Amino acid sequence: MNLSTIWQGYQADKQIEGYSPKTLKAYQLQSTLLIRYLGDVQIKKITTENLKHYLSEDGKKLKPASLGHRVRFIKSLFRWAHDEGIISKNPAAKLKEPKTGKRIPKFLTEKEIELLREACYSSMENALFEFMYSTGCRIGEIASLDISSFDFMNRSAIVQGKGDKEREVYYNIRCDIWLKRYLQNRTDDDPALFVTERFPHRMSIAQMRYVIKRISSRAGVNKSIHPHQLRHSFATHMLNNGAPLEVIQNLMGHEKSEPTRLYAQLSGKLRRELYSKYF
Repeated sequence: MNLSTIWQGYQADKQIEGYSPKTLKAYQLQSTLLIRYLGDVQIKKITTENLKHYLSEDGKKLKPASLGHRVRFIKSLFRWAHDEGIISKNPAAKLKEPKTGKRIPKFLTEKEIELLREACYSSMENALFEFMYSTGCRIGEIASLDISSFDFMNRSAIVQGKGDKEREVYYNIRCDIWLKRYLQNRTDDDPALFVTERFPHRMSIAQMRYVIKRISSRAGVNKSIHPHQLRHSFATHMLNNGAPLEVIQNLMGHEKSEPTRLYAQLSGKLRRELYSKYF
């Protein structure tokens, strides 16, 4: 069985397992690159040395994180082929991911958050900014949200996270006021939570990024602002206010604790308080 046929079977299985279209699209690119390098050869003929050579030669221009993604795909593909009984020996079993330094997430100070608030000009800008900051949602989760997903009585919403996993998120009173004001001002009947200002239709991720960039340019904050910083800021400020890491992990939709634990390195205020409390 050749590599292209293996990919088709792997892709079909992962779709059934619930892998997101975004993940499968990224994996399809990796599959194309692997076949381009090795050729559409019989999978039984591929050796560990072939794979190492591919990763070494083609990976020279990649950052460690990108190379790590490539290694994970190859290991996953060949593990699947082995589990399916297509190959008796897995040539990718001993491949190792490159070591990557843990990057501490960049966040905004409470003063910078206030400057950005003041720079919002419309109910839409206020509602989008406050929802991003007070929920800690990923921008893709917000872009796909419908008004019907909200429980306005309890100030909560159900979002579709990574791997199509649902979770409940919460927002504060300030966000509630601006959301209701924004929705009351709308005259369209689009089901999306956020719509474009002209010819209203669901706002895309790129359009949301542009809105945040527009707000930050007015605010005069001397740093590059992007939506994910609001997510980082949400987690950091919660931690500073004493929220347990497990709670933050759940609210942010992290499957593993490692990404959430990075925020602990940011929280100098909390560390000082705990030091004073216990020593």
